[in-house]
Amino acid sequence: MRMSGPLERPPYGGKLKYLALGDSYTIGESVETKERWPMQLAARLRQAGVDMSDPIIIARTGWTTGNLQAAVDNANLGNDFDLVTLMIGVNNQFQGRSEEEYRGQFARLLQRSIIFAKGNAKHVFVLSIPDWTVTPFGSHYDVKRMSAEVDRFNSICREETGKTAAAYVDVTPTSRQVAERSDFVAGDGLHPSGKQYAAWEGLIDLNAIKPELQPKP
Repeated sequence: MRMSGPLERPPYGGKLKYLALGDSYTIGESVETKERWPMQLAARLRQAGVDMSDPIIIARTGWTTGNLQAAVDNANLGNDFDLVTLMIGVNNQFQGRSEEEYRGQFARLLQRSIIFAKGNAKHVFVLSIPDWTVTPFGSHYDVKRMSAEVDRFNSICREETGKTAAAYVDVTPTSRQVAERSDFVAGDGLHPSGKQYAAWEGLIDLNAIKPELQPKP
């Protein structure tokens, strides 16, 4: 699969800063840059009158929570982001890594995300792990077992997010629509298409934070 760089600077620099942390789903494996869900999210904010930059994306195909932690440590990021999204864990599950390891590393990444968001957890959105087993690629694996594993990892993700004021966005049911929506899958037979990413992005409710993102008079 095509590998994208771990740190990409946004081509559009608005007044507000957005940091997107994740793996292949955040970097948008097999779709055009504009179809990545963080890019679509930034565009929706601008349409709503919020001068949001395109995201700084720290993500790479195949990354686990441990890989993302290391990348964040090396990125020398400031704690001045107005919006932070976090989506990580599918490769922990796929690689057979333990749920205990995921819980600990995810919790630390979430706390780092809150710090990056100026300490405001309400400006952090956590997206659930999609169910990749419903894709053509996933059909070659033990679908029942691995789908159940995705659910268990998502339970951990939801529980840890619930310990903070960050928002949990459940995209997993939408990802399972692939069984009826062939247009929800990218050409590689595994990753979401731009249309599925648009559906994910549409689940993010920005009403709670939009007033806070508006410039003060």
